[in-house]
Amino acid sequence: MNNDYYSSTYMPSIIKWGKITMLLGIVTCFLPAIIISFVYGYVPPFYAILAGTISQISVSGAFYVVEPISYFPILGIPGTYLTFLSGNTSNMRIPCASVAQEAAGVEMGTEKGSIISTIGIAMSILINIAILTVGAVAGSAILSVLPEGVKSALNFLLPALYGAVFGQFAVARPKLGAIAVIIAFGMNYLQKNGFLSFLPGNASYAVTLVAVFGSIFMARVLYKKELADD
Repeated sequence: MNNDYYSSTYMPSIIKWGKITMLLGIVTCFLPAIIISFVYGYVPPFYAILAGTISQISVSGAFYVVEPISYFPILGIPGTYLTFLSGNTSNMRIPCASVAQEAAGVEMGTEKGSIISTIGIAMSILINIAILTVGAVAGSAILSVLPEGVKSALNFLLPALYGAVFGQFAVARPKLGAIAVIIAFGMNYLQKNGFLSFLPGNASYAVTLVAVFGSIFMARVLYKKELADD
């Protein structure tokens, strides 16, 4: 795919259909609540909706800002549309995109990286649907015959996956990886010991924001230092 086609035809088409599918996804997500409220008449009081909204924002509101910024270099524009529509962002789409780029020998943030990332994400979605279908049909039966040790080990899948993705990038930039670990552990320490209790709601959002944007800031500092040394 040449650069002219990528910028003049491919990306405008991706953005057009990406917006359409995302809007359809938003409508579909709200459709059950709309039907229950306006067709069957089960409308919760406004104070309950407001309390639930504030509670949810205090827990996951930071990800609304953090995830698009921190994941975009890996996903690219097409991959971002696919990922945020299909879900399982950090536990499946990011690792698949990252591994696909590494296997193809392309750099993230480039046009080739964006295309390879999209292919990896698309394949992960197809496989995900197939596995979820099997899991929905026979998941409980399969889990019931597994040993207790295996069931307990499944709880460590997500942390192990996060660690593997972090390790992949930390190997390439060990200084930045060490700094990111220090920032993350430092913020977790502050939260667990009550130093962030002055913040409204659940202070976990502050841990996420500082860890992500602190790492981005330090990456910029290290990058400028490397340029100066060269």
